[in-house]
Amino acid sequence: MRFAMASSISIKNGLLATKNSLHKKIPYPTFIQRPIEIKCTRALTNSTGQHNEQYCIDTVRKRDYEGFLCSLLFPEAVRRSALALRAFNVEVAQIKDSVSQKTIGLMRMQFWKSAVEDIYRDDPPAQPVSGELWRAVRKHTLTRRWMLRIISEREKDLEDKAYRNLQELEAYGENTQSSLLYLLLETLGVKNVHADHAASHIGKAQGILTCLRATPYNSSRRKVYLPMDICMLHGVSQEDFIRGSRDQNVRDVIYDIASQAHVHLQHARSFSENVPHAAMPAFLQTVVLEDYLQRVRKADFDVFHPSLQKRNPMLPLQLYIRSWRKIY
Repeated sequence: MRFAMASSISIKNGLLATKNSLHKKIPYPTFIQRPIEIKCTRALTNSTGQHNEQYCIDTVRKRDYEGFLCSLLFPEAVRRSALALRAFNVEVAQIKDSVSQKTIGLMRMQFWKSAVEDIYRDDPPAQPVSGELWRAVRKHTLTRRWMLRIISEREKDLEDKAYRNLQELEAYGENTQSSLLYLLLETLGVKNVHADHAASHIGKAQGILTCLRATPYNSSRRKVYLPMDICMLHGVSQEDFIRGSRDQNVRDVIYDIASQAHVHLQHARSFSENVPHAAMPAFLQTVVLEDYLQRVRKADFDVFHPSLQKRNPMLPLQLYIRSWRKIY
């Protein structure tokens, strides 16, 4: 009988213990990732990053060879970010020539506007350049305004009209090329008002000379974008450029435009004593601009001269020497 009572009590206590244990907080299950799974995840992430990086390298090498050479002379810690920014600039710049309708171009510009916004929300689209740009933004805290300004200016350029005057062309250079230089300065950690002023003038000079250098290609497609006020001043029509005219008045137009680019280069160099040495890699593009100005001068400002369509084989060496001397 005592045994029966003892058994009854133990069973009762056991049920109570079970009941009380049900009221305890049950911990969330913990999942342990196996070493093999961790290795696979890392390998996938590294593989994607390497693919994105290689895509940017190939894009810049193919579409902006001179910019590619300049990027190689950036410090190793920021070289990848510099190439990502140049690849972004190339992707946006080539939209105009790669679409047959303005509507399609506007859609692509909208994609990049949305991509930039998503990048700053840490949610970049699955696109190689966007992925590399996101990495650069996180690493250097890049300013979103400069990227959006590049896109907005390229979007306006879809209008496919000649610049009304030289000031419009300079504004285009400021909003595109100078904005890119501001971003490159940020990757280098340079925050200096003199460097910003130099970047502004270099960008304007590059915008002007890019328009000049593209004249033979654009003329072959029956398009002329050179400032109309200077063309009218020398009595030159768009048809003269489309025909590839080498008359003196055509050369006078090229001379006036090239001279303005030269003035901007001189202004940029006037700040050199106050620009930090760390900013020099961003300004190596001046070597490219100076090289073209010298060659167009030798060609007597004949923008259609065959020598101007060839690459300068000495350019890599010239860039290296200027980088070593830390001058622009």
